Amino acid sequence: MTSTHRIGMIVPSSNTTMETEIPAMLNARAEIRPERFTFHSSRMRMQHVTPEQLAAMDADSLRCAAELADARVDVMAYACLVAIMSQGRGYHCESETKLAGIAEREAGSAIPVLSSAGALTEALAHLGAKKLAVVTPYMKPLTATVCDYIEHEGFDVVDSLSLEVADNLEVGRLDPRNLLDHVEKVDTSDADALVLSACVQMPSLPVLDEIQSRFEIPVVTAAAATTWRILNRLGLDPVVPRAGALLAG
Repeated sequence: MTSTHRIGMIVPSSNTTMETEIPAMLNARAEIRPERFTFHSSRMRMQHVTPEQLAAMDADSLRCAAELADARVDVMAYACLVAIMSQGRGYHCESETKLAGIAEREAGSAIPVLSSAGALTEALAHLGAKKLAVVTPYMKPLTATVCDYIEHEGFDVVDSLSLEVADNLEVGRLDPRNLLDHVEKVDTSDADALVLSACVQMPSLPVLDEIQSRFEIPVVTAAAATTWRILNRLGLDPVVPRAGALLAG
């Protein structure tokens, strides 16, 4: 019997990737599983990846949670990794708790809430990774913030590559094929996992499986980790074809 699940996403207004990659991964499950999904978004205003705009956007996430609760979604994903990581170490726990409280108040019943930031660190722990190589589109100071956040969760970032694109809309326009070259510039020799895209706006799904085939270590993206966590929160088998080691089953 086919079941349908409503996926709610809280996304930056300039994000054009999460509403592409997460549906693509979940819809690809139609090849192997009977579930179907619908997708519903609420947007927070953000054009440039600056501390000021990230803080204002995060505050707006509360409104988005209330709006998505009105749609009675089955799970809610805060789909912006850096908005949370820039607010301080461990902030994903506080954010998820606040959003879940608002969603439950508005819907009258609990709605599972997750964040891309929490999903990434949980996925890496699930894979048993300890030492990470990381690729980001961010300016170097913001990459340092992201790496510090990840390390506070119990990992060691052994190398990172910053593509230094400040305009969030331009991040979404990056050619994912360029990642085939970028991964050659980050040192993975001492890593036990590669975070191919530590940003839910940087496109990576079209090359994720190809790059995974080049490496013996798991290759993970923030979008794949978010999809993995969505499936777990729905109580579904976290398996997606052609989406890297995390979702291989």
